[in-house]
Amino acid sequence: MLQSKYSLFPAPQRKQSTAKLSLTVAVCALLLTACQPKSKPEDTDQKQNAASEVQPQVLALEGSSVRLAVNLPDCSGKNCPQFVVERLQSNFPFIDQIMDREILKNLKQILDISEINQKEQAASTPETNPSKSDDVAASSEPVSEQQKMQQQVEPYVQSFVEMDKELKALSANHQINIMIKPSILKSQEPIATVVLNTSSYLGGAHGSSAQQYYNFDLKQQKQIQLNDLLLPNQRKALEAKAHDAFKAWVMDSKLADNVNDYEQAWKFKLSDNFLLGEQGLILQYGEYEIGPYSAGLPRLVIPYDQLNGILKAEYLPHTQATSEPVVNAQHHKPQS
Repeated sequence: MLQSKYSLFPAPQRKQSTAKLSLTVAVCALLLTACQPKSKPEDTDQKQNAASEVQPQVLALEGSSVRLAVNLPDCSGKNCPQFVVERLQSNFPFIDQIMDREILKNLKQILDISEINQKEQAASTPETNPSKSDDVAASSEPVSEQQKMQQQVEPYVQSFVEMDKELKALSANHQINIMIKPSILKSQEPIATVVLNTSSYLGGAHGSSAQQYYNFDLKQQKQIQLNDLLLPNQRKALEAKAHDAFKAWVMDSKLADNVNDYEQAWKFKLSDNFLLGEQGLILQYGEYEIGPYSAGLPRLVIPYDQLNGILKAEYLPHTQATSEPVVNAQHHKPQS
């Protein structure tokens, strides 16, 4: 009688063979899985870094102007004095500090505080006020930039109030005022720009106004001057272009029938007060710089297509304007 081939092995041996076969299959499967490529942590980091490098960080000037608190006497009616000074608070402290200095410079040009300073110095001497130095020494709390600026502006406020009292004592029916305000005009590359508008009326026939541009390189954290825009030895070339714009402005504004005659009274000069506009380089002038008061705040525009070989490439737009009329708003209003 023939026996089955499985009966040739005892039952225990058959179970062992089956177990060995299962183990062999499991080991092979494990080895195949181990051979598959796996993503390494460093590979994931490299992908993330590559994605972040696609869009480089763009620096931007951000902030707003904050009004300083000033103490003016109580007043009612239409002739109350107005003293409005604002300072810039931005994400670039070095720009805020520069603008603070310029605001104080403008106030110094408008108001005389020599007598106020003399009175304060006399009042703060140890002989006249021995407790003054003790109060200063006792005050160890940190002072914010806003508070520092308010302390520096205070003497000008006092001078302003004294002037208002003197005018009213003369029965002058005037409302004197001062306004100084910085504003962010351009926030990103190639340069960020802050405009400082200043206006004042302290009696007389008319008031006064000014508009000054301040340009900054955010990467290097420094102020940019007009000469920084120019290629080597190109200031005279820029001056010639600006002079041509000046001549066109004189004729377009109908300030004179002949430019040569006009320049007998109002000589042309190159302004360092500039702005990189959308269509060209803007040169801003103040009152009485190149024209009478009726000319307002003159500005000359030199189109970018005339500035190839004069301005550095980084300050020229990628797509240059083909033409830009040289214009001026005769009564140009300060930009807010």
